[in-house]
Amino acid sequence: QVQLVESGGGLVQPGGSLRLSCAASGSIFSIYAMGWYRQAPGNQRELVATIITKSGSTNYADSVKGRFTISRDVAKNTVYLQMNSLKPEDTAVYYCNADEILRRSWGQGTQVTVSS
Repeated sequence: QVQLVESGGGLVQPGGSLRLSCAASGSIFSIYAMGWYRQAPGNQRELVATIITKSGSTNYADSVKGRFTISRDVAKNTVYLQMNSLKPEDTAVYYCNADEILRRSWGQGTQVTVSS
């Protein structure tokens, strides 16, 4: 089983930056992709970005393209989400996930609030 621990959330002003981290442990050899999702109050959880762990290939939601960057550090078993030019509409709980062939694991979530 995979365990995920997120960190790096917080309060930031519009236009500011934050970097989220997601450290994976457990059955990490079976993970083929990891990603970030977010959920704002009253909304469904939505995809933000994904990365294929072996190739580094990435995918982004249109709303964050050009502002957010997902990356991985294989040696540290960690995935990052660099968020720049943050907007109030980016406010949400951000969740890390890890995909194995038969299972998707989730972290506990970290709050990101963009407000002046």
